[in-house]
Amino acid sequence: MSHPFKAVSLSFKKAPLAIRELLSLDEAACRRFLNTLHNELALTDLLVLSTCNRTEVYYAAEDDRSREIILALGSLKGRADIGQFLPYFDLLPTADAAVQHLFEVAMGLDAQVVGDLQISNQVKTAYQWSADADAAGPFLHRLLHTVFFTNKRVQTETSFRDGAASISYAALELVEELTADVANPKVLVVGLGEIGADVCRHLAASKAFGEVTLCNRTRAKAEELAAECNMRIVEFENLVPALKEADVIISSINRAEPFFTKELVQHLDVLSFKFFIDLSVPRSIAADVEQVPGVLVYNIDAIQSKASAALQTRLAAVPQVRAIIGESIAGLNDWAKEMMVSPLIQKMKASLEQLRQEELDRFQKKATPAESKLLDDATRSLMQKILKQHVLQLKAACRRDDGGQLVELLGELFDLEKTSEAV
Repeated sequence: MSHPFKAVSLSFKKAPLAIRELLSLDEAACRRFLNTLHNELALTDLLVLSTCNRTEVYYAAEDDRSREIILALGSLKGRADIGQFLPYFDLLPTADAAVQHLFEVAMGLDAQVVGDLQISNQVKTAYQWSADADAAGPFLHRLLHTVFFTNKRVQTETSFRDGAASISYAALELVEELTADVANPKVLVVGLGEIGADVCRHLAASKAFGEVTLCNRTRAKAEELAAECNMRIVEFENLVPALKEADVIISSINRAEPFFTKELVQHLDVLSFKFFIDLSVPRSIAADVEQVPGVLVYNIDAIQSKASAALQTRLAAVPQVRAIIGESIAGLNDWAKEMMVSPLIQKMKASLEQLRQEELDRFQKKATPAESKLLDDATRSLMQKILKQHVLQLKAACRRDDGGQLVELLGELFDLEKTSEAV
């Protein structure tokens, strides 16, 4: 693809969470970064995407500006040692590579959870920030609208987004099913390991649960996650009252023996249904807890089975998704080729219009107003018909990668300045 579009990517594929956390950007930081890259580095077609799994910059520039971009990121984050993180970045120095990568990211092919539903919305948000900063040029506008159209095709034509394909996603889906008939369900998450933290993020993103409480032995970790997800915290010492209030308890406690025992749960005085979801291995909820009236327990095997089935369905749809992406990129490539001859088309239009005006000036002096209007209409129509044929032939030749000779011939025909960059 003949366009100076490029990308710089820091993602889970190379960078561990500890590194991604250091260089992640919230909305305010993304907006500041966009302004820096656009106004200070003079980059165009900018898109800054930052999620828990990646921080990426897409941009247009004739030269590779990746090092300057990474240094600017370090400056924004106050990391004078940003140089030590360079090996964690992937550089995509061509439009073909950068465009392909953005499609795979936006569709969820490049996600930790294949078919991730959230990433397409995150890309839309990043695009809005770019538009707000006036940092999105014609190429990026066309590219992103093509991405969004492709996403709709993937959603409607494939099974790539069906089901919950991770433990945390499956847990969220299960909670939604269990509380479908519960007004304002109260959810308590106990233990904030990796899976527990992911479940909290999914609960927050779903917007369906207004009362989610976190409990963790290490309060600092709970405070950080609560601030991120806008959830409340209960002290570990006050866990029992919180258990009594909750409709759903999600446990991801890491310990050798079950934490939730039958004796503990019996003292909760369960009056209606109470659902326990155990995400721990070894189990943190004793098997006999379900003997308590009104208590239902779902363990990791049930959730894993649901997630695995969905993942297999998604993986089976990957070839179809790639085929749809290929069609979209081919269309975008045709458009990009046509755009590269747009300066020549504009010169052709200007040349014909100048000739038309010169001829009109010769005859309109002797013509009546009605005759003058007739001449103007007739010559304008003739010019548009002549131009249309040449433009269609030129665009078709560009799609065949055979536009060079036609550009030269049209340049001579219309006495235009020949410009190699128009090819």
